[in-house]
Amino acid sequence: MLGIKDGEIEKMEQDLKMKDKTIAEIKWNKLYTYPKSTRSLIHGQRHYDVGTKDKLPSVTTILSATQSEEKKASLRAWADRVGKDEATRIKDQAAARGTTMHAILEAYVEGTKRVDLTENGILATSMAQQIIEKGLCNVDELWGSEVTVYYPGLYAGATDLVGVYNQGPSIMDFKQSNKPKRKEWIGDYRHQLAAYALAHNEVYGTQINQGVVLICTKDHLFQEFIFDGEDFRKAKYEFLGKVDQYYNEKNKK
Repeated sequence: MLGIKDGEIEKMEQDLKMKDKTIAEIKWNKLYTYPKSTRSLIHGQRHYDVGTKDKLPSVTTILSATQSEEKKASLRAWADRVGKDEATRIKDQAAARGTTMHAILEAYVEGTKRVDLTENGILATSMAQQIIEKGLCNVDELWGSEVTVYYPGLYAGATDLVGVYNQGPSIMDFKQSNKPKRKEWIGDYRHQLAAYALAHNEVYGTQINQGVVLICTKDHLFQEFIFDGEDFRKAKYEFLGKVDQYYNEKNKK
């Protein structure tokens, strides 16, 4: 049949099924009312106003403030190696690409479409498509997109998706990357997801025990990382330790 082998036909059929599932079977179930929020900088650190008494530090603010000396040294060594200007260019380019990719994915799950024909937008769109076809096909149910969650009195943040992934209640985040990742390299992502799960469970009485990171590199390699079970519970305790460290250092100042 036109020189196409049986195995290739099966792969094409599987790809079509995956696309059909992504488009047709992701369903919304708006179980929870998430707070509206505003963001502001306090002493250069991002904080959220979610309508409570105090403005709460963001999860990323806490992770940055409690970064290990080893990681700080690694980042400095990288910047020294490539040069300060080049390091800034790489980070700014990646941030712009990530922002555009997130916007395209947010539009997709909301049932709309975002078109960006800039060079950055074309690349980000093709990266988003990889996540749509290979990651979002595993989303069984969505509770919210780009929602603010907060742990009363401690912290707040915004997660890309919350819902059910491969039959498990999950916090889900999209990431872009210049190069492929390994699970042991993405400790901050693990703690970020754990923080959002803790907050959601505390406020809404849920039992979210799974975090999912969907990554696409600029070379269009898709990666899925799932944190669950004992490892995810451990990540929650580790993040609460970072919260304690953050407030202890803040009180000293």
